[in-house]
This record gives sequence, C-alpha cells and structure tokens, in this order.
Amino acid sequence: QVQLVESGGALVQAGESLRLSCAASGRTFSSYTMGWFRQAPGKEREFVAAFTWSTGSTYYAESVKGRFTISGDNAKNTVYLQMNNLKPEDTAVYYCAAKRSLIVTRPLDYNYWGQGTQVTVSS
Repeated sequence: QVQLVESGGALVQAGESLRLSCAASGRTFSSYTMGWFRQAPGKEREFVAAFTWSTGSTYYAESVKGRFTISGDNAKNTVYLQMNNLKPEDTAVYYCAAKRSLIVTRPLDYNYWGQGTQVTVSS
C-alpha cells in the first residue's frame, strides 16, 4: 500500500525559507513522478512542482520558478520542496502526490496523495 507522508509546514514571515519533505513507502518509485500541489482556502488545488526519479527531470509552476526547488533522495525515498523567498500568496496546504511515468500538472492524473502540510506566510 502506497503511503506519502508530508512534513515541514510551518508559520513563517515573508522572505523566509522552508523545506517540505514527502516520505514515500509501499512500492518501488523508480518509474514514478512525484509532484507537489497546494490548495489555499476557497481555491482549487494547483500544481507547484514535479520530479521524476528515473531522470531527475523537474518542472515548476511559473509562480514558484526561481524560488522553489524540488529534489529527491533515493536512499530515503523522500522528495523535498525547498521554498525560498516565501510570499503571503504561497500560503496553502501543500500536498505530495505520485503517479507513474511522465510529468503532468493536473491533480486528477496523480494516483496517490499525502495528507497535506500547512504553510502559512505572514506579511
């Protein structure tokens, strides 16, 4: 059974940094894409970044490009989202997700989800 467990969310001030972690278990993820999504109150869940284990390819939403970095640690089966220069509009619940094969940005295409971790950025 696939499990994704996020951690690292917190309350921070604008301009500060946070690193989110997503620990994956339950199967071999070498052919999987791992994605980070976020959902703010009253808004739809939106794509943030994605990473493929097989090639190390990454893809980012325009709103976070240059500020966020997604990466993976094979030995720990963990994916990270390093978030720098955080802004109040980054406030949301952040979710880790997994799917087979190629990077895509639609939440509906991801099969497995974590429970989410809250990130709050104060101005």
